[in-house]
Amino acid sequence: MTRYYILILKIVNALIFVWILTIFFSIFHFDEVVTTSSGELVLTAFFTSLKNIFTYLIFTAAYGVAILSVLISSFIFLAAQPQMIMLLEHFFRGLLSLWFTFPNGTTPNFSQIPDLLGQEFAIFNENIYLIAFQILIIISIIYAIKAFLKTNPKNDLIVVGSIVLMLVIPLMVFGFKDMLDLFNISIQYLEDLPYPLDISLEEIPIDDIFQFFASPVILLAIASYIYLEMAFQINYTYTVTQPSLERSHRLEAQLTILQSESHYITANVDKIKEEAKKRREELKIEDKKTMGISGFFAKTGERFSYVKEMIEKKKLEEEEKKLITAASKTRRLGRYMHRLFQEDFEARDTLTAKSSAPKPQSLVVSTIINFVFRVGLLVIISFIIIHPKWFMEYIFQLPPAIVESVVMYSPEIIIILLIPLILTFPVISKVISFIKHRNLI
Repeated sequence: MTRYYILILKIVNALIFVWILTIFFSIFHFDEVVTTSSGELVLTAFFTSLKNIFTYLIFTAAYGVAILSVLISSFIFLAAQPQMIMLLEHFFRGLLSLWFTFPNGTTPNFSQIPDLLGQEFAIFNENIYLIAFQILIIISIIYAIKAFLKTNPKNDLIVVGSIVLMLVIPLMVFGFKDMLDLFNISIQYLEDLPYPLDISLEEIPIDDIFQFFASPVILLAIASYIYLEMAFQINYTYTVTQPSLERSHRLEAQLTILQSESHYITANVDKIKEEAKKRREELKIEDKKTMGISGFFAKTGERFSYVKEMIEKKKLEEEEKKLITAASKTRRLGRYMHRLFQEDFEARDTLTAKSSAPKPQSLVVSTIINFVFRVGLLVIISFIIIHPKWFMEYIFQLPPAIVESVVMYSPEIIIILLIPLILTFPVISKVISFIKHRNLI
């Protein structure tokens, strides 16, 4: 039952991930990062520019080695005529052109290679910016599938981190561009980069509570928190129930083996006796009870043979006795277990430790209560902190001059208001840890 409960939670979390993607694509125009400015697919352009860069680098190295070899040979053989050097240079250039394929179809001169490499690196840098979003979305989907198959909160953190990083990268790049604009510095590379974020990301209605929670950015933040909350709840449930489930399965398997063996124990006893008899026959041990005086005073070899037979016989009898005793105890235990299970229907759950596992009903109630409390507390506190005017006016009761100040609406003030909230839970955990440690002492 617990396994189905965890599976249901994972399915719910997968649906929340789909909800996150739906909200994300409403504020992130992914079609702008799929193709380059020339209309070519980013993946195709990325690998093409990478291939061209390596082509130019390898061609430059081979071309340089060829020219250097021509110059060294010319000086060694005293044939440093310009016509000869030019002829050999054209020869190697034509030979190398057969090995490489260039973008424009013609083999460049040695002096043209730096400019061509610069162009390819510019294209490559633009493609890196665009392909980063595709890599991140692929990572988020792969780790979401991995999180569904394997219970590990690290996978869910990577999922949310990848999605958030796709929003952070454009903000950082274009924030840096805006900072350069303040100093009248313009970089053409930054000017040509696309801005995939929607304008609603920068316009959050904070005056109306309903519009505030209906905005895509706030919905994305809440959905991401719910996704992580469910992931940690799944991990907690799995950690709590898995040891008892493993112990239950192990004991259940042992009881099944005991019951199956006890049914065939009579046949096993007969089999043990037959094997002991065959062993005695193989060792040629006769069932002799006594030995006469004449036999004892017989030849020395016969006396030692007789003693050896008696020792082997004694060993076989002891082994046979132990096996029969174990089989008898197994049969009695199996009959006792069978009678116990018929008289007490809860005996199997007690013996297999199934009753020690948390009840599914209590897990459901605990999950719902914790989920509603944490999400509700997050939403309420977030709304209060994003409205510093109400907080400063009714909580701290500051003068109107301070409350109406533009500075109070700056991000720095909001961060200052967040500091007590951030420090609340670590301080509480430290206090609890200190009290527990003190009680142990």
